[in-house]
Amino acid sequence: TILLILGFLSTLAVIALIAVAVTQNQPLPKNIKYGIVLDAGSSHTNLYVYEWPAEKENDTGVVKQVEVCKVEGPGISGYSHATEKAGPSLEQCLQQAKEVIPSAQHKETPVYLGATAGMRLLRLQNESAADKVLSSVGNTLRSAPFNFQGARIITGGEEGAYGWITINYLLGNFKQVSGWKKLLHSLRSFSETSGALDLGGASTQITFVSKDLSSESPQNQLYFRLYGKDYQVYTHSFLCYGKDQALQQKLARDLQASTSTPNSNLSDPCFHKGYERTINISDFFKNPCTSDKKKQLPFSQLYIKGEGDYQKCRKNIQELFNKSNCPYSSCSFNGIYLPPLQGDFGAFSAFYFVMNFLNLTSEPNPFALNKVTSTIESFCARPWQEVSHA
Repeated sequence: TILLILGFLSTLAVIALIAVAVTQNQPLPKNIKYGIVLDAGSSHTNLYVYEWPAEKENDTGVVKQVEVCKVEGPGISGYSHATEKAGPSLEQCLQQAKEVIPSAQHKETPVYLGATAGMRLLRLQNESAADKVLSSVGNTLRSAPFNFQGARIITGGEEGAYGWITINYLLGNFKQVSGWKKLLHSLRSFSETSGALDLGGASTQITFVSKDLSSESPQNQLYFRLYGKDYQVYTHSFLCYGKDQALQQKLARDLQASTSTPNSNLSDPCFHKGYERTINISDFFKNPCTSDKKKQLPFSQLYIKGEGDYQKCRKNIQELFNKSNCPYSSCSFNGIYLPPLQGDFGAFSAFYFVMNFLNLTSEPNPFALNKVTSTIESFCARPWQEVSHA
């Protein structure tokens, strides 16, 4: 009887050891939280899904992007004439988010939409249409199984600040390091953080920490506490200086500078030779970026023909930046305060898209400026027929 009992106990012990071995080799269930952010830009909307551990580091979450979905169609500001379609345009990407996030966590997952310069312009042009677009978007997000946190137009300062936080987070500049890692980190740059340059379709932002930041322009200053440390940053958003709206401004200046008997045909050095485009004058001057240059013209449509002249295009673009008047100790352009630049800068969004298109992002180190300039000049000189079929 004693031997049987001992044999039974030894069997239990083996089972217990196996159970312990199995459980020890399996990771404990992670307490992961999810969040959804829709970045509603002027030309398109992206949906991002993020995850982070419930435990925070110095009161700030450590976030990881797990999914991105590009919404088909234009940005939500492009639905100004069919506002009811703005919300439904997001449904496909919301469905993708449902599949990525465990269904048990849908109700607790926050979803938030931030609209940028495209909607800021639409609000200036047609506030009623902007409100209806946001209402349509809000209705769609509320009907999703997530925790709707809002859909609003963010300010230019917020857009610049979020870009600055993003680039420094990705570079690891907010993490607390010590010892030799801290030494290496300090050698990488004169500044603890990197500045951010963000080129969109309707606006461009510059944001950075400056030790010489004065109180001359308090509206350009923001304060953050991230990972246990305080940051004071300078930021400014130049509305109408994104790549699309800057081009509109240039065309408006070209029309304004035309002779007293303007022609409906306009040769433009910034388009490839052989490129042709037609613009409705009435729609063109409704744009807040061009309305101040409105001119009575004897024609309703403008026919643009490309010249492909890089040097002439560059000169035309430079005329958009007024550096003659500065009411502060130092300015960037158009009388906007700018403290002395400091540290490294990271350029992203359209800055990256253009350089990547021209195959100037493949090297580990940045290309020299003269190499970038020569590449752009060569590309601009190519005929439109060749470029469009490449």
